[in-house]
Amino acid sequence: MRRWWTAVAVGATVAALAGCGAPGGVDGDLVDDWKGMAAPTPFVPAVGTCHPTVQEVGYLSGYNPVDCGTSHRVETIHVGTVTGAAADRSTPPAAGSAGIKAVRAECDREVNKAVGADWRSGRLFLSTVFPSRQAWKGGARWFRCDLNEVESVDDSNVVPRTASLKGALSGNSPLAHRCFQPKIKNSTVDEMTAVPCTKKHRAEFVGVYQAPDVAFNQIDNNRLRIHRGCRAQIASYVKVPNNGDLEYRAGTIFYHAFEAEWTDGNRGVQCFLWVDRDLTRSLKGAGTKGLPIR
Repeated sequence: MRRWWTAVAVGATVAALAGCGAPGGVDGDLVDDWKGMAAPTPFVPAVGTCHPTVQEVGYLSGYNPVDCGTSHRVETIHVGTVTGAAADRSTPPAAGSAGIKAVRAECDREVNKAVGADWRSGRLFLSTVFPSRQAWKGGARWFRCDLNEVESVDDSNVVPRTASLKGALSGNSPLAHRCFQPKIKNSTVDEMTAVPCTKKHRAEFVGVYQAPDVAFNQIDNNRLRIHRGCRAQIASYVKVPNNGDLEYRAGTIFYHAFEAEWTDGNRGVQCFLWVDRDLTRSLKGAGTKGLPIR
């Protein structure tokens, strides 16, 4: 709501009182006891709000939060403040900069706490939102950690929701990645179809590996290192030794972020075990009997 300030015509009253003693408690100065107006503060978005659309830039005109119990597409899980050298810039942190990587790390940490697991272990997508350049010039230094549900591990289309994503990966969550039937052609995974672990499948999600800090165009040169990282996830998940025999127990499938997210610091790689036979149960904690050398 706007507040309008009006000028009051006090001249006639002052003239009428001239020559008269001031009443008790009045010193005759009409303005010296007025408190100065507080300096304006930049707008900061609220935590725990939901939004009907996904925003790439936090324009104030596009800020229209809705009740999380009504249809929405994204939820602001955390709001932080840009600090250090990044805050001294004339524009929000640049792609691939140390500033945006620090923001990304904070978002990962806070979102993981909110959902109950690494957000990459389920059908979720995390994005960071900064103020517009105009708001940044005006002193805004906030960033939003926005989360949304996606269709599948292969399809990043947003799924409308009518509930909060807090605790979304806790317990027996329908959003958590579990078992899959992969479609493989010439050693390339074309599609990963989620299926119940009691149905025939050949792949299972085992965890998230933090890949090395290399440029996106160097991923191919580091594939063996990433596969080894995913084998460690398999060993921990299935409870088998992480040694030279592991590659004879199961193969690995991994999904990494697209170039923009990778460059900004999303190095969390989704790891899946793969076997060349049909399974009808989860291999979590199955041990060497469940995942024998073949």
